[in-house]
Amino acid sequence: MNTVTENHVQEELSHKALRFLTAGSVDDGKSTLIGRLLFDSRAILADQLDALEKRAAGAPIDLSLLTDGLEAEREQGITIDVAYRYFATKARKFIIADAPGHEQYTRNMVTAAAGSDAAVVLVDITKIDWKASPVPLLAQTRRHSLLAQLLRVPSIVFAINKLDAIEEDTETAFNNVKASLEAFAVQAGIVSKGVIPVSALRGDNVTTPSANWPWYQGPTLLQLLEGLPATDERHDGALLHPVQYVTRDSVGEGDATASGTGHQSRTFWGRIAHGAVKAGDEVQIFPSGESAIVSEVRHSAEVVASCEAGQSAGIVLDRQVDISRGDWIATPGSMNPTDSFTGTLAWLDTEPAVVGRKYWVRHGNRWVQARITAIDSRLDIHTLADQEAQELAVNEIGRVQIQTQQPLPVEAYLDNRISGALIVVDPTTNRTSGALLVKAA
Repeated sequence: MNTVTENHVQEELSHKALRFLTAGSVDDGKSTLIGRLLFDSRAILADQLDALEKRAAGAPIDLSLLTDGLEAEREQGITIDVAYRYFATKARKFIIADAPGHEQYTRNMVTAAAGSDAAVVLVDITKIDWKASPVPLLAQTRRHSLLAQLLRVPSIVFAINKLDAIEEDTETAFNNVKASLEAFAVQAGIVSKGVIPVSALRGDNVTTPSANWPWYQGPTLLQLLEGLPATDERHDGALLHPVQYVTRDSVGEGDATASGTGHQSRTFWGRIAHGAVKAGDEVQIFPSGESAIVSEVRHSAEVVASCEAGQSAGIVLDRQVDISRGDWIATPGSMNPTDSFTGTLAWLDTEPAVVGRKYWVRHGNRWVQARITAIDSRLDIHTLADQEAQELAVNEIGRVQIQTQQPLPVEAYLDNRISGALIVVDPTTNRTSGALLVKAA
């Protein structure tokens, strides 16, 4: 990619809506933080505000209710499902995912993290011994941070919350916890974009600087988020296009196209994983191996000159080829299908992952049967050391060997988040059992 194109891509990314999630342990204040961002940015409708004020009955408004929409969430005072909210400032648009903190709902956090550009990991300072050296972090703080890193969330920010509840030296409390977070990040290989003191309840340092903490001269959380880049897959190199669905357009005698005359033209839609496509390109189909020439590229129902990674594209070929949902369209010779690979498995099911058992896995839009042939190790989230393991229990992370019933065009997850990720599903219960990230084929 030349310098001009690279600069153009970076400029586009800086203006794209930032998708971020809030993560951390239960009751760390994630929903309240999002409510504060919505409230301070005037993204709350008048009727919503009236309903909150009536519910408060003269007491301070509970901002967490803006995201905890399920009746069970309001009754229990916890977040269960992922809630998405939208707001904008003069500098940026945002899509926020409020992820559950309870271990039971870790799978929902993984769902939110998989498509996020950033993660704000909250740390409730009232739950930890900030006077200890080093300060011990909560298990969910460590687990959510590790999952965000494994899922290749590009920007991870730590927000130390509820500092307003510390009556003693808040600067010392913040610095002690910050030192512990930074040491953990270095040990885990996490590149932190910042550690920020906040009070989601009071509004300190969320959207405006806190007058209560003159010792902190860094950016507010919102200022930091406004400057973070959106995720981008590689635009250069080979094309990889997962087919999500197929549309058919009637082509009459007077509407001859490169794809034929007097028949139905088919368009193969999907979101380009990497590379780019334009009319005239030669492509190869997986799994059939057939080749064809691109006669047309469509975007938002219009014919365009080209489409690139991250865009939803419709590809029309110059001849009839048997292609259906789950197939892949790629640059000839660029795919290396395999039926065995090594991966990192984040296990989310109460039934443990065991060697030899068959599961369904989804790669792109294709479903195939697979089994775990070996569990190489399990990650200890406290020491970050690999341990021997015969199985993986709920919320555990391990390195495994996978065998699939059919070859798949997998790539290392570090190279591409679409072709390098698989969902593991229990064939008996149909529960989403795990998130599988390819390390090497």
